[in-house]
Amino acid sequence: MSVTQVPLRPIARGSLLKLWLSIAGLVIAAFFLAQLGTRPLRGESTASGLVFRTVEAGEGDPIKLVDGAMIEYEGRLPDGTVFDSTEGRGPAPILPSQVIPGFSEALQKMSRGGRYSVRIPSRLAYGESGTPDGKIPSNSDVLFDIHIVQVVPNAALMAGGGAPGQ
Repeated sequence: MSVTQVPLRPIARGSLLKLWLSIAGLVIAAFFLAQLGTRPLRGESTASGLVFRTVEAGEGDPIKLVDGAMIEYEGRLPDGTVFDSTEGRGPAPILPSQVIPGFSEALQKMSRGGRYSVRIPSRLAYGESGTPDGKIPSNSDVLFDIHIVQVVPNAALMAGGGAPGQ
């Protein structure tokens, strides 16, 4: 035997299987760790299908159906096309009782000063009809980034709208 030759010992029976099982275990553990770590980025899904994510928590009580709010927002389609925004116009006044059902549901989970991302399924947005101007096509989900600037308690009642359902 020359000096450059290294004798190889035979691999013990089952060693290769143990190696592959260890690698598979590490891959599975990495997958579950990634799922756990990205959970806050995905947001929560409500029973209606709305996906709601708090980017920056607000303060105070959540907005009620009879409250009003001054909000800054950007509305997008899933492909990234912006269909509406308050940028350059300043905050917009809004009543949760006078918007699409998904937006109303989302507003009622928000508080003053908070920033939120919302995905509204088409059936809670504009459904099969889309919008008359064609900016939002039929059966399209809509996404909103929303900042609650101010909350006005009982604004709907002060505006003479009465309590919901009246």
